[in-house]
Amino acid sequence: MKRLLFCALNVIALSNFAQPPAEKYPVDSASVEQAGIPKGEVLKFSFDHSAIFPGTTRNYWIYVPAEYKPETPACVYVNQDGVQWKAPTVFDNLIFHKEMPITIGIFVEPGRVMAKNGQTALDRYNRSFEYDALGDAYARFLLTEILPEVEKQKASDGRPIHLSKKGNDRAIGGSSSGAVCAFTVAWERPSEFSRVFSAIGTYTGLRGADRYPILVRKYEPKSIRIFMQDGSDDLNIYAGDWWMSNQSMERALKFSGYEVEHVWGEGSHSGAQGTAIFPQAMRWLWKNWPERVAKGVSKNTYINDILVPGEDWQLVGEGYKFTEGTAADAAGNVYYQDIPESKTYRISAEGLPVALNLDAKKASGTSFGPNGDMYTICGGTKQVIRYAKDGKPSVVADSIAGNDIVVASNGNIYVTAPDGVSKPSKIYLIRPDGSKIVVDEGLKFANGIALTPDQTQLYITESATHWVWIYNIMEDGTLGNKQRFGWLQVPDTEENAWPDGLRCDTAGRVYVATRLGIQILDQLGRVNAILPVPTGQASNCCFGGPGFNTIYVSCVDKVYRRKLKTMGANSFAAPHKPFSPRL
Repeated sequence: MKRLLFCALNVIALSNFAQPPAEKYPVDSASVEQAGIPKGEVLKFSFDHSAIFPGTTRNYWIYVPAEYKPETPACVYVNQDGVQWKAPTVFDNLIFHKEMPITIGIFVEPGRVMAKNGQTALDRYNRSFEYDALGDAYARFLLTEILPEVEKQKASDGRPIHLSKKGNDRAIGGSSSGAVCAFTVAWERPSEFSRVFSAIGTYTGLRGADRYPILVRKYEPKSIRIFMQDGSDDLNIYAGDWWMSNQSMERALKFSGYEVEHVWGEGSHSGAQGTAIFPQAMRWLWKNWPERVAKGVSKNTYINDILVPGEDWQLVGEGYKFTEGTAADAAGNVYYQDIPESKTYRISAEGLPVALNLDAKKASGTSFGPNGDMYTICGGTKQVIRYAKDGKPSVVADSIAGNDIVVASNGNIYVTAPDGVSKPSKIYLIRPDGSKIVVDEGLKFANGIALTPDQTQLYITESATHWVWIYNIMEDGTLGNKQRFGWLQVPDTEENAWPDGLRCDTAGRVYVATRLGIQILDQLGRVNAILPVPTGQASNCCFGGPGFNTIYVSCVDKVYRRKLKTMGANSFAAPHKPFSPRL
């Protein structure tokens, strides 16, 4: 008994000895209530009817500055985990001294699904699910549920609450999981939130946020400014090392051209230093407002070799049911399909889409042959159709429930034919003499198809996974040396990347339409860059224009284009040997 008591006392002593020293930081004057400065008010509400996080209930608080006037929509600061950082006092002081704009603060607790009987059962605590997860669910929760709910409220003196809808006027912040949640909101919706405060951020392996330092390096930079804080005595547990992951995140952001500031200390996983530097963070995040937070210039050479400075996505057309089958002819004219409407569109010399006078038979894939004929794979009739230059159609092959198509310069035609995500797909070869054979089967939803620039190999996307497959084209046109090749990034909210259409440029890069946008691979199958599209999910892409230096992307009901520095490789042209890859 004495031995057990001694051991217990020893453990307590060691635990007390191991406690980190109390953290003490200089107090910023903006964190202290000051005489003569008008005080805003803090109002408390609850929200219990979320459709995005069903069954949850939570409290939220609204800080309304004394200077706020309803005639001018206020800037916005959203904070996770409720009121932190002595924020109302800080806002009072900074707004009064014009060190930040007139800002309404919204402080939101994580949700709970309440137990029917709290004496016998636990509530469901939704914090990690809401905060640590990647994807746009929490951004949608704020934009479609919480912010509209806030605007239903009024200050105690009857002032209605009007919030700015401009992303440049919105900031978001939090601590630990609340910090990574804040970053995720801005990452997913940079046009809605452009300023982020991140204290002791959980960029670790709780629910996939450890991927952020890599994703940041691969993505085209976004319009986000971020202030980070962490201490060297932060957590180091099963999910990762907070101190190292925050530094890795900061280095990734700087590499990728983001405007990022940081304060590193020696503290633990607490809010002490975050509270101390919160006024500094707010001054920095709102500096030069209303000047817009600009995109930076990444050090990713792949991105810089491709993107034209100042060029962005342009809308080509919209209002379609589902766009697919982008392809360009020898003159650089671009065509695409609206599958449900059985329409084929051609982009005119003025850059406007014009519907061709033909029944496309629900065509999904389009390619041009070496003689200038257009080939489509038609889901409505399960045929490959050739359209001569005069527009006259003829059937090339029957009984192919195909999806995408490519025509090589020697006249060989390759077609992907998926049969759902569980049954094996087939790959067809149709030779110039009209003979048709199956040259591969087994992929899970074989989808996009493209030749390498030298036309000696064939890429095929497997939509039910995160893979791009590669085959050697044998002398007789059949396929060999089948291999998983391109490894694609997968969104947190899905089990696959849903790679769809793809194309190569003359340098050998591979451009794949995926759930995340256009993922660009090198010749070794590695994703080097990701170009998100403005809206929707990319379904196909091609290079068009007179110099084949504009990428066209179909995205559900829209089509976009963007001028690049590179030139597309055309399957109807003579084979072209690309540069050797960087090993």
